[in-house]
Amino acid sequence: MNHTLSVIIPAYNEGKTIHTILDKVRSVHLIGGVDKEIIIVNDCSSDDTEKKVQEYMEKHNDTQISYYKHSVNQGKGAALHTGIQKAAGSLVIVQDADLEYDPEEFNMLLKPILDGFADVVYGSRFMGGNAHRILFFWHSIGNKILTFLSNAMTNLNLTDMETCYKMWKAEIIKNVTLQEKRFGFEPEVTARIARIPGIRIYEVGISYYGRTYAEGKKINWKDGFRAIYCILKYNTWGRI
Repeated sequence: MNHTLSVIIPAYNEGKTIHTILDKVRSVHLIGGVDKEIIIVNDCSSDDTEKKVQEYMEKHNDTQISYYKHSVNQGKGAALHTGIQKAAGSLVIVQDADLEYDPEEFNMLLKPILDGFADVVYGSRFMGGNAHRILFFWHSIGNKILTFLSNAMTNLNLTDMETCYKMWKAEIIKNVTLQEKRFGFEPEVTARIARIPGIRIYEVGISYYGRTYAEGKKINWKDGFRAIYCILKYNTWGRI
């Protein structure tokens, strides 16, 4: 079976880096003869993100790139909902528009699926011997707490529930009903995926080149509290 990987790139005020990440995604040679399509969802950026994307598409018209935009800012989760809906590939992965994650590592997530072992693969920043930028102590503690709470509710043993790098078979993620429009996407999708009968979830170690707030990092402590709420909601009263 010939596969196509749909790479969903949610973008909000990423005009400075969007061309760089697109170059990286374009240059990746995927294993197993897998093709790729790039789906950019501009979540009503107030900078020149749209201009940069349009210039890039004109310059690289040999690359399969689709561009969508929201008329109002709705959040990363909403951008991912749009991207998942528009994805035409048999496999789907999320790629942030910043430079924190390396697309060269797509193949690490692809391998368990192509080998027939996995339906979903998470890329963990906290396992393996890959490079990790040293940044914020309390962010790492917060991430571990959120992952622990999520695991306790889902009975999974993930090391990094909040990771951007999640790869799904398209038939699975397209049939999951998602509600969270902002950073609650991660705990919600994990809770809903975990309940699918017979689902095979794998995790592989990836590198991480984190940003500081001065460099454009957007997530904050309020998002952490929302994540706790979402872990509780989508594993209890909001399971439907």
